[in-house]
Amino acid sequence: MASKLLQLKSKACQASQFVCKNGTSYYKQLMEQNKKYVQEPATIEKCNELSKQLLYTRLASIPGRYDSFWKEVDYVKHLWKHRPELKVEEAGIAALFGLECFAWFCAGEIIGRGFTFTGYYV
Repeated sequence: MASKLLQLKSKACQASQFVCKNGTSYYKQLMEQNKKYVQEPATIEKCNELSKQLLYTRLASIPGRYDSFWKEVDYVKHLWKHRPELKVEEAGIAALFGLECFAWFCAGEIIGRGFTFTGYYV
């Protein structure tokens, strides 16, 4: 166990040294590639304005999302009414989607319990 801990510590030191050595060049490259998105001057007022723009842009997209949701619901109703005509591919996609939803539910439960598999902390 101690040897594994020492290996982990040495790997962490190597990673830290790599970040110290290459981090600034990566940061500069990233900022150069994305400088069109940077607002100058970066003031508190500008940040507040951008956050409001984001909020109201998201709120403006709700009607479109609402319509898309009901189109999806109508499609599922149509598939349910015409079950005998359902193709194997469509059934497989639906099964995988259900499995993915269940997996996300289980992951949320595990995270909610404090990353334990057996139960909640008392």
